[in-house]
Amino acid sequence: MHRDQNPSEEATQCADSPDRPSFPADFDETSIAVIRSVQPYTMTSVERIFALIQAVEYVVRAGIPGDMVECGVWQGGSMMAVAQTLQRLGDTDRDLYLFDTYEGMPQPTEADVDYSGNSAAAEFEAMKKTADSSDWCYASIEQVQQNLASTGYPMARINLIKGKVEDTIPVQAPEKIAILRLDTDWYESTQHELIHLFPRLVEGGVLIIDDYGHWQGSRRATDEYLAEHKIPLLLNRVDYTARIAVKPFPS
Repeated sequence: MHRDQNPSEEATQCADSPDRPSFPADFDETSIAVIRSVQPYTMTSVERIFALIQAVEYVVRAGIPGDMVECGVWQGGSMMAVAQTLQRLGDTDRDLYLFDTYEGMPQPTEADVDYSGNSAAAEFEAMKKTADSSDWCYASIEQVQQNLASTGYPMARINLIKGKVEDTIPVQAPEKIAILRLDTDWYESTQHELIHLFPRLVEGGVLIIDDYGHWQGSRRATDEYLAEHKIPLLLNRVDYTARIAVKPFPS
C-alpha cells in the first residue's frame, strides 16, 4: 500500500516499441491494457499487477475454487485488475473481498522497519504531516466502491469490509479463498491475516505478499507462520518487494 519503489532496483528490460515504452517485453497487450486502466488507483508496480493478472488466469483455467481476498486496498486498483480479468474469462460468480480501514494506515509498531532498517513509525509520522492521501494510503470506502463499480463486475459480488483486519477477520472473511493478496505492510496485521486466512486458502490457491521485501515486519510475520506450521512454500520473487506462491496440494 505504501510508496515502495526501490531506487536501487535493477532497470526493467522494456520493449523498445514507441507505444510500449514502460512495460517489459514479455507483457501481452491485454494485460498492458488492464495495467494502464488501473494504474491511477494503485501504488504497486507493473510487475505486481501483471503477476496478479496471471494468478487470476491460472485459478480460473485450473478450476481452483474460492473467492478473491485482498487486505489493504488503497483505491482498489489491484482488485479492479482482478475484476476485469475475471470478466474477460467469463467468471463472475466469485465474490471479491476488500479489507481495509478506509481511513489510512494504522500505527506501525517497533517491529516495522524497512529493508534498510529505517523505522516505519518515523516515516508514518512524516507522512501524517504531509496530509497527502497517497502517502497516507487513504481512500474512502465510497471512492473505492465507485472505482470497483467502474469495472462492470457485479456489485452484489463486491464486499468492502471496513475496519482493522484484527477486528474484521476472520468473522467477515469467506470460507474458501482462491487468491489471497496481503498488502497491509505491518507485522501484526500480516501475522493476523496469515493465521486466519491462509487455512482458508484452498490447495492450489495463490498467496501474494506485497511487502515481503520492503518491510521486515511483513517478512518476519510470513517466515514465522510458515516455519511454525511447517509449510513448504516457495515464495517466488515478483519484484524487489512482492512474493507469490501456490499453496501445495496434499502429498
